[in-house]
Amino acid sequence: MTSETPHRVVVIAQEGAYPFELGIPARIFGATDGAYEVVLCTATGGAITTNAGFDVLPAAGPEVLRTADTVIVAPVDPAYLTPELGDDTRDALSQIRPGARVVSICTGGFILAAAGILAGRVATTHWQCEPLFRKWYPDVELDENVLFVDAGDVLTSAGAAAGIDLCLHLIRLDHGSELATRAARRCVVAPHREGGQAQFIERPVPDARDASTSATREWALERLGEPLTVSQLSRHANMSERTFARRFRAETGMAPRQWLTRQRLALARELLETTDIGIDTIASIVGYATATSLRNHLAAALGVSPMAYRHTFRAASTRPTPTRATHPGRIPMAGGVTG
Repeated sequence: MTSETPHRVVVIAQEGAYPFELGIPARIFGATDGAYEVVLCTATGGAITTNAGFDVLPAAGPEVLRTADTVIVAPVDPAYLTPELGDDTRDALSQIRPGARVVSICTGGFILAAAGILAGRVATTHWQCEPLFRKWYPDVELDENVLFVDAGDVLTSAGAAAGIDLCLHLIRLDHGSELATRAARRCVVAPHREGGQAQFIERPVPDARDASTSATREWALERLGEPLTVSQLSRHANMSERTFARRFRAETGMAPRQWLTRQRLALARELLETTDIGIDTIASIVGYATATSLRNHLAAALGVSPMAYRHTFRAASTRPTPTRATHPGRIPMAGGVTG
């Protein structure tokens, strides 16, 4: 357990809440050895009825939002959404203190948009809600094809499992990948899915009659330091390049080369966060011929150099009581999700 004051996460629930998503913050942040404190509130302080037919009684009323380091707006069933906020919800959100990080999961983005918090920003929500969101909030730059969007002090995610991804992302920002990975393991979830991965994948589970590319992906992950080509991957999968590329995209939502680049960058980021290995050596480990190539790829994906990235996450991992995300901009990095 940490001896420092934990980062306070306040989750605001509303009528028609999805119980699964409502519990995500407490489950994920609760697996961090006391680095976070999670409090549930409602706009009135009274109980709300979930869309699953049972009520939830919060621990606090809206006044607790004044003490939040991070505020998470939980999603509600679309049937409960309206283009404008009710007075109670608007008054509650007005109590969020300056400097607090604001986050939405799934349709919680509608609440932030109605409050004007997303105006002029890039944001996301569940892909099925895209038409309604665009109709109600044309001033928001909606990207319904990603898992989550990190806009610094305002972050939005798609449905259900994407909320898990975003919470893990916040832990990585605040404390580095080691604690985020440990929390993911305790919750038995994937430790890292990049935000810009597509929400909807054509066929994440292949037909039993078809060959899958999953074994080849595992094979490639063990050889990221080698100059892998699509031809090599397709031969390993015993498919033609055309069939392999089509099936690969159907199962992952991206082309093989794009997937390789993201896996290499993910490994490079982990090494930058958790080791003191030199940039040249990291570049070689992850399959880039030179450190310059790694720098260029990391800059294109995240807008920072390897040294700046290492410095940012080393600082985050030693910061005792983070109050907001410091990583700039949108993290451009899918899965069919519901909720």
